[in-house]
Amino acid sequence: MALDPDFISDCPYADPLIDDILAIDHATSSITARMPTREDLPITRDQRAHPERHPRHVSGGLMIHATGIMGFAHAYFVLGMRHADGWIGYGTHIHNARFRKMGTIGEPIVITCTQIESRKIRGTILGRYKFRFAQGDDTIYDGDQSAVWTRVNESR
Repeated sequence: MALDPDFISDCPYADPLIDDILAIDHATSSITARMPTREDLPITRDQRAHPERHPRHVSGGLMIHATGIMGFAHAYFVLGMRHADGWIGYGTHIHNARFRKMGTIGEPIVITCTQIESRKIRGTILGRYKFRFAQGDDTIYDGDQSAVWTRVNESR
């Protein structure tokens, strides 16, 4: 499905990096989205690229940021939590992060985010997530990360 305009307006970042939701699976608590790869992506556009020594690529730092966007998408589409209703999440731990291959420009990255643990403590939700970033058949990043979700107020 194309990206929901309400999701875009609710997102705490002007550029959500993803352009399409490919799958939502409530039973497995997972969401899959597509991230276009362009030379004008944040950080990527500022690379001092060299065709051999430092080819233009999707920055690892940007991929870490995309995990936060995917955590937000998971909260929005799978858990029904809305920023407009006061919910906000912050990453707390990167338990494991593996950059397996360089993310290249051109072919989109398919990102899957699966919540593997969730605990509620006095209105705060602690979540742990597995991430997989793929280009074609290749995994370029996988991670195991945690975040905390809290409801700041009833409305913005």
